[in-house]
Amino acid sequence: MSRPNGGKATLLYYAYRAISAVLAPFAWYSVARKLRRAHVPVERQHERLGVASQPRPAGQLIWFHAASVGESLSVLSLITRMGERLPQAQFLITSGTPTSAALIAKRLPPRTIHQYPPLDANGPVNRFYHHWRPNAGIFVESELWPQMLVKGRKAGVHLALLNARLSDKSVRGWQRFPDTAQFILGQFDLFLTQNQKTANNLRAMGAVPERVKPGTNLKALAGPLPVDEVLCARMRKSIGDRPVWVASSTHPGEEEVVLQTHRALLKRHPDLLLLLIPRHPDRGQDVQQLIANFGFTCARRSKQEDISPETEVYLADTLGETGTWYALCPLVFLGGSLQDIGGHNPFEPAQAGAAVITGPGFFNFAETFDAMIAAGGAVEVRDAVDLTAAVDKWLGNQSNFEAACTAARSYVNTQQTALDSVIDTLCEELKL
Repeated sequence: MSRPNGGKATLLYYAYRAISAVLAPFAWYSVARKLRRAHVPVERQHERLGVASQPRPAGQLIWFHAASVGESLSVLSLITRMGERLPQAQFLITSGTPTSAALIAKRLPPRTIHQYPPLDANGPVNRFYHHWRPNAGIFVESELWPQMLVKGRKAGVHLALLNARLSDKSVRGWQRFPDTAQFILGQFDLFLTQNQKTANNLRAMGAVPERVKPGTNLKALAGPLPVDEVLCARMRKSIGDRPVWVASSTHPGEEEVVLQTHRALLKRHPDLLLLLIPRHPDRGQDVQQLIANFGFTCARRSKQEDISPETEVYLADTLGETGTWYALCPLVFLGGSLQDIGGHNPFEPAQAGAAVITGPGFFNFAETFDAMIAAGGAVEVRDAVDLTAAVDKWLGNQSNFEAACTAARSYVNTQQTALDSVIDTLCEELKL
């Protein structure tokens, strides 16, 4: 049965193919260098060229493609539940960063393989499809790689865009080339959007209207972050009855605001401890120097330094332990929001029972934060003065703080009920 793609290939698409062929060697040089720096084995580096490092399992293969850490982890619970629904199915998940690969490796669902995705060029994409021959390809959020999509549909792969989210800038860019947008979007059999705004944008850009369906924010469906109970117990013993707050996923320019806030809070809470979790642990040395410049005493996780009664800041500059820090303290400022970054996933701290403080720059999670703020599970601040007031309010009013934690967790629970509906729609529309 034919599957019309909603448009014809355009000159712009053919120009993209030609340019990608020319640039592919330079792109390969760049990504290979990054993978080498992360100590990724050569065999796995070649996955970016479409050369698989594992055999294709027999039977039905369902492929998920995500950009990096957040998107990758958000689909693991979905794969687990889909695997229970489809006990004969095998799963492939591709993601582009070594960090995401390392975290996924620790949490792989049953019957699931991880690979790096092919570069979006003719040779790598052809080799990828020739080897893996997926029955369905599920792209997460805004991963619109033209050749992967066009060649996938031509190979008979049923394609979906899951948790679809497009920035206003991206929408404006695609609308400049309406015929190409219609052609690329026409490769998908299904769009499951995070919100109505994205659904409206996709239709306006040329997506086949009946293929656009409401979904939910997939990151609400991910399982809680793992907790190292042994480490958690040891940390609790070291902290004792000291008050604690967390600044998580911070970026350059935000640590300064956090440390200014901590300085002000110490005047009212002299034994207060800050758990500072940079978004990128490899910035640990720079952040430690910044802490020293503020005059704080610091213990650093990557150096296995213990918290003492004199420690004012604990620098948690390691990967994969954020769930443990959230378990230690449910009062969380979530970074990426005081700068023009877009914010980070509030479901992770909320699933751990935390109430969340955010800056105004949470545009990547606008619908989530708006609802959490309205429900009382999150608070928006704009600067160090606001952040100081928000943390101080929750430190000084336990009943108010507990109500905020309850509201945040309740919001997450209401979102998680949508998982079965998402699986039903994927199975039906992708013929699984």
